[in-house]
Amino acid sequence: MALKHIKNKIKSTERTSKVTKAMEAVSAVKMRKSQEKALTGRPYAEAAFRILENIARSVDVQHHTFIKANGGSKDCLIVITSDKGLAGSLNSAVLKESTRLLGGQSANDVELICFGKKGYEHFLRRGYTIPLHHVNMSDDVTIEDVQSVVTHVGKQFTLGHYKSVRVVYQHFLSTFEQNAIVRQILPISKEDVRLMIRDILPKHGKYSEQVHKQSMIIYTAEQSRGTVFDSIFSILVEIMLYHALLESKASEHSARMVAMKNATDKARDVMKLLTLSYNKKRQSVITAEVSEITGGIEAMKDT
Repeated sequence: MALKHIKNKIKSTERTSKVTKAMEAVSAVKMRKSQEKALTGRPYAEAAFRILENIARSVDVQHHTFIKANGGSKDCLIVITSDKGLAGSLNSAVLKESTRLLGGQSANDVELICFGKKGYEHFLRRGYTIPLHHVNMSDDVTIEDVQSVVTHVGKQFTLGHYKSVRVVYQHFLSTFEQNAIVRQILPISKEDVRLMIRDILPKHGKYSEQVHKQSMIIYTAEQSRGTVFDSIFSILVEIMLYHALLESKASEHSARMVAMKNATDKARDVMKLLTLSYNKKRQSVITAEVSEITGGIEAMKDT
């Protein structure tokens, strides 16, 4: 390999490392913001869960549409992936878990709702019905982003078209650890709600030590029970899906940060090897030139 070619490769690798380093820094900031946003809404989610626990013993609640199984004809799976790649195994893990859940089900027995371009394109190519999809979503996720989906699944579940609604997303454990998990949205499961709220706190890191003290609250309902329950359960479903999106965003930026850090470290290693190769090549060229000059001088002496 020519010296000029090696030198060009070193410069190219150096430029790549600068780009990946910048992407690592941006992803770190975005990950922290997503974490903070999820934690800010945690007391609200816990309050909603406590309300559910307090009213769960009511006979009326047990017969509510969102609580009891309805024997619907189809399953609904909400898949949350990213729009972009360069995030390690983030999307492949979610898609693998989604495929496992679908099992041997026919495409006619399930409908999917996709957040993110990767999941949408993956299942669209495989012939699944996708009545709703959201791509190019902002990192600044709001509760309004999930309302159309909650309205759709709530209506279809109430009408008996969906027998279950589940969500698959990346759960943020720590900066270097995320895993794809499944939570049931409808019918509402107290255990899944409790686990989702518990999981808002990361396993390690700055926010892992936070503790939220629960307190007993007495509620007075001034409207009919049915109206109150409808409002509470709709909001609870919104919260569950909203926090799944926030967790997924934090996981995405964390995975991308780690992937870019690994790429930066690899680029530096390649630069070291190329620089060593360049120096060896340059030294051999210099040695060859010195040998030629010495040989020429000796030849001139002989004459």
